Amino acid sequence: MNSFETDLLRAIKSKGFVIGLIAELVILFSTGWNSDLFRMCVPVLCTLPYSTAWLTEYQSGFLKASLSRTSITAYILGKILACGISGGLLEVLSVWLFFLIKSRENSSCHYGLLFLSGMLWAVLSALLAAWSNNRYIAYGGSFVIYYLMIILHERYFPKLYCLYPYEWLEPQHTWIFGEQGIVLLLSGLILILICFYYEILRRCIEGV
Repeated sequence: MNSFETDLLRAIKSKGFVIGLIAELVILFSTGWNSDLFRMCVPVLCTLPYSTAWLTEYQSGFLKASLSRTSITAYILGKILACGISGGLLEVLSVWLFFLIKSRENSSCHYGLLFLSGMLWAVLSALLAAWSNNRYIAYGGSFVIYYLMIILHERYFPKLYCLYPYEWLEPQHTWIFGEQGIVLLLSGLILILICFYYEILRRCIEGV
């Protein structure tokens, strides 16, 4: 089993994934899919499974043991991809279970966009963890940035809907290339964050 598969299994089987999934289901059944509470919790709960995995290994000294079984590049990519995928999967799985249990379909739910949104905020959280070496900044940083983007759009830049996080979950405007335009935007942002994450971790690892 390679580094990525190991990390992904750890992320999905983690307490953070289970807690995040249960919390998301409670929110969905309490307030519904279209609620602000659900949307505001996306950048928080998707970070629980694996966003601080690197930080835990680095601070505990387990890093050297992990690197002895794989390359630096495989180690870094395994961590960040497992973090992103588990974050996106948590959001998609919770919504899918919600509609399954409710025994009805929701044609307005864009599962692909929901997955990419969860992945984006989980990756951003992992980047903040690597940059700050602080769990609290990692878990809270994504939410703060998310909230600031909402405030900026709603109060100051209403026409700048392309950077409105709610729009990424449920589009209300006409995008170039339609929904694929949002996919391209989110994918590009995720790729940029992964590049920054890679550079930060590589410097940290080379200094160990």
